[in-house]
Amino acid sequence: MSYRVAVRALCEFTAKVGDLDLRFTPSPTAQEGMAGHATVVSRRGAHYQAEVALLGQFQSLRVAGRADGYDPRENLLEEIKTHRGDIARIPDNHRQLHWAQAKVYGWLLCQSGDLDEIDLAVVYFNVITQKETSFRERFTAAQLRQFFERSCTRFIAWAEQEQAHRLARDAALRTLAFPHAQFRLGQRQLAESVYRAARDGHCLMAQATTGIGKTLGTLFPQLKAFAEQRLDRLFFLTAKTPGRRLALHALESLRSTQPGMPLRVLEHVARDKACEHPDKACHGESCPLAKGFYDRLPAARQAAVNLGWLDQAALREVARAHQVCPYYLSQELSRWADVVVCDYNYYFDMSALLYSLTQLNEWRVTLLVDEAHNLIERARSMYTAELDQARFEAMRRAAPKGLKSVLERVSRHWNQLHKDQHEAYQVYPLPPDLLLMALQKAVSAITDHLTDQPTGNDGELLQFYLDAMLFCRLAEAFGPHSLFDISRQPALRGRSHCTLCLRNIVPAPFLAPRFAASHSTTLFSATLSPAHYHADLLGLPADTPWLDVESPFLAEQLQVHAVSNLSTRYQDRERSLAPIAALLARQFAERPGNYLAFFSSYAYLQQVLEVFTRDHPAIQCWVQSRQMDEGQRQQFLEQFQAGGRGIGFAVLGGAFGEGIDLPGERLIGAFIATLGLPQINPINEQVKQRMDAMFGSGYDYTYLFPGLQKVVQAAGRVIRTLDDRGVVHLIDDRFNLATVRGLLPSWWHVQRSRLPSLPSTPARLDKPRPVPPMARLTAPAQGEASQPGLFDVPG
Repeated sequence: MSYRVAVRALCEFTAKVGDLDLRFTPSPTAQEGMAGHATVVSRRGAHYQAEVALLGQFQSLRVAGRADGYDPRENLLEEIKTHRGDIARIPDNHRQLHWAQAKVYGWLLCQSGDLDEIDLAVVYFNVITQKETSFRERFTAAQLRQFFERSCTRFIAWAEQEQAHRLARDAALRTLAFPHAQFRLGQRQLAESVYRAARDGHCLMAQATTGIGKTLGTLFPQLKAFAEQRLDRLFFLTAKTPGRRLALHALESLRSTQPGMPLRVLEHVARDKACEHPDKACHGESCPLAKGFYDRLPAARQAAVNLGWLDQAALREVARAHQVCPYYLSQELSRWADVVVCDYNYYFDMSALLYSLTQLNEWRVTLLVDEAHNLIERARSMYTAELDQARFEAMRRAAPKGLKSVLERVSRHWNQLHKDQHEAYQVYPLPPDLLLMALQKAVSAITDHLTDQPTGNDGELLQFYLDAMLFCRLAEAFGPHSLFDISRQPALRGRSHCTLCLRNIVPAPFLAPRFAASHSTTLFSATLSPAHYHADLLGLPADTPWLDVESPFLAEQLQVHAVSNLSTRYQDRERSLAPIAALLARQFAERPGNYLAFFSSYAYLQQVLEVFTRDHPAIQCWVQSRQMDEGQRQQFLEQFQAGGRGIGFAVLGGAFGEGIDLPGERLIGAFIATLGLPQINPINEQVKQRMDAMFGSGYDYTYLFPGLQKVVQAAGRVIRTLDDRGVVHLIDDRFNLATVRGLLPSWWHVQRSRLPSLPSTPARLDKPRPVPPMARLTAPAQGEASQPGLFDVPG
């Protein structure tokens, strides 16, 4: 079997040596790099040959690439590299890589031109000074051939191992068995739809109630499709840590069906969670795990792929055994894992690792997007940039002298912007050209400064530099999908200051190319309704089908009561406190056990809590507080024990409104005293106007749909298994409106209830637009589901 590899990829795999060095030094942009190459070539004579295509073979490996330039008169082959600043700061491991590429190209040219020797040069071109620095050395063809064959031998051993792994992996996945005797109700329907999406290469939105086994029901069919669709990678993308844990648990259960199954699974976590030395900088002079990183990487990489199962703990053990940085070992292993479980941002943000690798390597990938209703807000934040004037002015006063003038120019234009703004918040049609030009000049000047002074710089200067670059980059892509707004803050030391924001509100233009780059994508959640809302904001293809998976739960398992004569609107909250407290106590008396009570804010929560603890001091309560860390959240959840009795007070949309699993008697009921509607404020009102202009349904897109998603997610904490029984009280008169009821799960039987001694209140809600027709998947007709039962299981 033959393999093909590019010269650059061959050298990156075999020639990287020395330290990991992540000290920030600006490098030329892609445009500057191309311009620099062109400048160097233009300085050579007409006889000079640029972009020389070369091809060679060693055993089963074909090596191809384009050498930057060859001068036949001097028998000189050049490898051209662009840089900024002092050439002495180019790391040694980079220089080693550059020479490796020159040597491989040198041998390929000697072989094709029948040369006995050749001069090689690595030419460094400074994009600022336009100066060339050339390092030149003569090699015999025999020397270059020896280097080439040694590099190829190392790569062939790895390539043969990888090819054998892929064949074994695909063979195992063809016979992969479902790990349980049977599917849950609805789980087969989900699995077959996911398989068809992977088979046919399209996107799918799947709404499936919490507790159905969505994670296993999506992973199993995606893996079954690997061999037939010649897929390279599966990325399981999550919003929160619990999603990663569920995915790893499901993958473990699948691997258990075939002991020793050759499926490499990698859990990739954030750098701050993986770092072993958070007090040290990422370079060999500071961190012992960065020193000699590339020297020890091959052995660590081999040990990791031999292990196969690489959750955070297992990867840490490999990294510790080989004394390498676990985070950057994980980044390297992202190239070689079959399944990567990680956060959304590693595929969807502007500099996403997995998306870059997919594009670079032309991988055929498939995506599973867990709890996909979260992707809208997460993506909005990925493509939003803010600049705070107070931080900027503090940084400007302490900035180096050489930057004073460009930063003062930014300051002048910034002050001019909001001089005539009388409102605390205002939206402008476009980002201001003069400020953008000043920011771009500041970025350029700071780039040159950091090139010459890479160490000893204030952290605020570097942070402004990164923020300003992002701001300028997003300004170039500004369109109807974003707002430019200015928020004025109260005067500080007699001077007002403001925050500039390029606020993304429709991430579709940024996400659509990411979906297009995948072979198939399945987005799944218990709350993906209505379909058009998610398709519009996420940029899904127009023909994306939407599946509402049949629930395995019966209406009798969950009593749902909607209070018809109580309002939780802000102006009515004072009157609602005593009735809500009385309802909580009455339900607790009828069926003692563990409950969760959700409120729209911490303030509202505290108001009800004070009344409840005053009137019912015998009932135990535990309370969510602001900014709870992971340990505190775990302590809160540990209060919910089988046989326990108490009420947990929490904020809707917070850490306990979704992604937690409290089956059986650990949680038997929930009270939801809000529709979850986002706060009415100037920003959301602007979003509503833009949503109305773009989609014709501003109120629904901004307030109603996001709010009801939180409600359904919170209620979904109650019924987790087929044996669970529970109750949910929806506390607000608007839950009885048809428009709101239509957004609640179809398997619920909502009963209207009244609180005694309270008058009726008229329910009001803006009328949403009718749901447009859209491709929709329903349960397969009888006969289709048995299409030879795509996923038949024993028993």
